[in-house]
Amino acid sequence: MSASIGRYAFALAPLVAAALWGGMYVVSKWGFELIPPVTLGFLRVAVGGGALWLVVAGRGGSTPSRDEWPAFVALGGWVTLTVATQFVGTELTNASQGSLLTVLTPVFTVLLGAAVLGERVTAAKAGGMTVAGAGTAVVIAGQYDLASMAAGNAAGVALLLVGSGAWAGYTVWGLPAVRRHGALRAATYSSLASVPMLGALAAVELWYLGLSPAEVPLTAESVAAVLYLGLASTAAAWYLWYKGLEFVPAGTVAVFFFAQPAVGAALGAALLGEALGPGYLIGGALMTAGIWAVSRERAASTDGDEAHDAAAE
Repeated sequence: MSASIGRYAFALAPLVAAALWGGMYVVSKWGFELIPPVTLGFLRVAVGGGALWLVVAGRGGSTPSRDEWPAFVALGGWVTLTVATQFVGTELTNASQGSLLTVLTPVFTVLLGAAVLGERVTAAKAGGMTVAGAGTAVVIAGQYDLASMAAGNAAGVALLLVGSGAWAGYTVWGLPAVRRHGALRAATYSSLASVPMLGALAAVELWYLGLSPAEVPLTAESVAAVLYLGLASTAAAWYLWYKGLEFVPAGTVAVFFFAQPAVGAALGAALLGEALGPGYLIGGALMTAGIWAVSRERAASTDGDEAHDAAAE
C-alpha cells in the first residue's frame, strides 16, 4: 500500500510543476520589461540547467556517453523551440491570448502521445481533459476580456501555437529518455543541450536590437526574475514534469497543465492586486474535477499493475 501511495504522489509531481509555471505570469511582468525575450529565455535555461547539473554532480551522477548525447540534443532542440517561441509570442500577444493558447499544450500532448507512443485515449481521460479544459476557459474568461482576443499580433499567436506544440514534443519524445535515464538526468542534459542553441539565438536578438550584453540591465528585479524562472520554473518544474513521466503516460501528465492559468490568476490577485473574476471558483472546481478524474484513472491502473506483479511473484 505504501509503495502505491508513493507512486501516486510522484504521479502528481506535474501538478506542482504547473503551479510553478503559474508563477511565471507574475514574474514576466518584471522580466519582459527589462530583458529581451529570447535573452531572458537563454538566461532562464542556463541558470536552470546549471542548477540541475549541480544536483546531478553532487549525487555522483555520470555524464552522458557519446551514444546518449544525440537523444539529449534532440530534446534540447524541443526546449529551444519551446522557450524561444513562447517568450517571443508572449511579448507579441495580449494576456488573454497567451493564457488561452498556452493551455492547448495538453491537447497537443494527448494527440502526439496517441500518434507517436500508441497511448490509449480512454473515455475517462477524454472526459476529464474536457472538463478540466472547460474549467480553465472559465477561469480565463473571468480574468480577461476575451473580446480582446482578436486585438493581438497574428505572428505572436502563431508562435504561441508552435510553443505549445513544441512542449508537447518535449514531453512525448522525452518519455523514452525519462524511462531509460530517469527524470533528473533527462531534464538536466536536455536543458544543458539547449543552452548553446538559445545562446546563439539570444546573440542574434541582441544584435538585431542594437544591444550589447553589457547593456542588459542588472537590477534587483531582473535578477529576481531570472532566478525564479531558472530555479523554480525550469530546474524544479522541468524535473517534476519529467518525474511524472516515470509513472504515468504522457497524455495523463498533460492534464495537469490546465492548472497553470488558475495558479497564475491567484498569484496575480495576491501579489499584483488584480481582481479574480466571478467564475474563478466555478472554473477551479471544474478544473479540479477533470484533473482528479484523469489521475484516478491512472491510480486504478497502477494498483492493477502492482496486484498483477504481486501475483506473478
